[in-house]
Amino acid sequence: MDLLNTLVDKGLRREPPTRDEALAVLATSDDDLLDVVAAAGKVRRHWFGRRVKLNYLVNLKSGLCPEDCSYCSQRLGADTGILKYTWLKPDEASKAAAAGLAGGAKRVCLVASGRGPTDRDVDRVSETIKTIKEQNEGVEVCACLGLLSDGQAERLRGAGADAYNHNLNTSEATYGAITRTHTYADRVDTVRKAHAAGLSACSGLIAGMGETDADLVDVVFALRELDADSVPVNFLIPFEGTPLAKEWHLTPQRCLRILAMVRFVCPDIEVRIAGGRELHLRTLQPLALHLANSIFLGDYLTSEGQAGKADLEMIADAGFEVETADQVTLPEHRRGGGCGSVCGSEGGAEQGAEGAEGSEGGAEKAAEPPARTEPSEARTDLVALRRRGAGTDLAPNA
Repeated sequence: MDLLNTLVDKGLRREPPTRDEALAVLATSDDDLLDVVAAAGKVRRHWFGRRVKLNYLVNLKSGLCPEDCSYCSQRLGADTGILKYTWLKPDEASKAAAAGLAGGAKRVCLVASGRGPTDRDVDRVSETIKTIKEQNEGVEVCACLGLLSDGQAERLRGAGADAYNHNLNTSEATYGAITRTHTYADRVDTVRKAHAAGLSACSGLIAGMGETDADLVDVVFALRELDADSVPVNFLIPFEGTPLAKEWHLTPQRCLRILAMVRFVCPDIEVRIAGGRELHLRTLQPLALHLANSIFLGDYLTSEGQAGKADLEMIADAGFEVETADQVTLPEHRRGGGCGSVCGSEGGAEQGAEGAEGSEGGAEKAAEPPARTEPSEARTDLVALRRRGAGTDLAPNA
């Protein structure tokens, strides 16, 4: 296909596709899917080789969120049956992080539900970051705490944080249909605050909320404009008890096309497969490694993921290798930003976590809901609430 040849050439030159070309990737047929994966795979391997970066989530505070994000199992008033607990102590969080690091993760993502941190919260997270770094040499730490106030990003950076995650989630045009207690502009402001403080900016999206192809392209181009070092791609986990519980619009083929489009738009940026990969990619997960160069290991914030051992076997069987602590994630021309040469990633508040569970502020009237596509088969059997790891007495999945 001339389209794919053009996109590969552009990707190798770090040149973004046009908006129409990005839309055309999402419109390709299943008959062309392997050609699309192969083309995007050339771009992925050019900038990242066959390395796969592993990231590990630690849910510092679960549930009890005052925000109304429609996709989130921790939202205000949600009846989802998830684990609910207040802040983990620094030693507890470090112990949880150590399990992921032992499994091969090089980055720990510290996530807390809520609109955003108080200054006291920043103090406690700063102590947690210091504890983790003291006990685990060379580890990268990303914080994901919701909306940041002035000066908070600088304090996290001073405590040793390498990155800050705050997802845009969907396009500006449809954001008000997903969340009413804060705005798209609030999210952009927090990403910019993190970047200005010298933190590696991580910001991504959630696919499968009923958005159009145009919405997906719009949010990915917005992420590129924000100069995020890492773009986590979450696939909606339709939790029972949330407003989006019936939104089953994704197929494995659709997920692969979305990842390919993100890779073409962000050729030299870390693309991470985040929440929902097991649910929606299913047996096609290994193909997705040809598009993304980063995944989460083990469980997510409030749902269980694929067994950590199975993740490692999948990577090896697909012919890829786990990125080691002494390997730098980003290409050389993208280093030296917020966190210097040792980082350049991050992962979701993460519906990656589950639905971008750190939140924000500033109510706005909801927009008209996005156009709906025909639903795919609901796989509620694959949605398992997390009952192990942080906040429990059971060993974590790593």
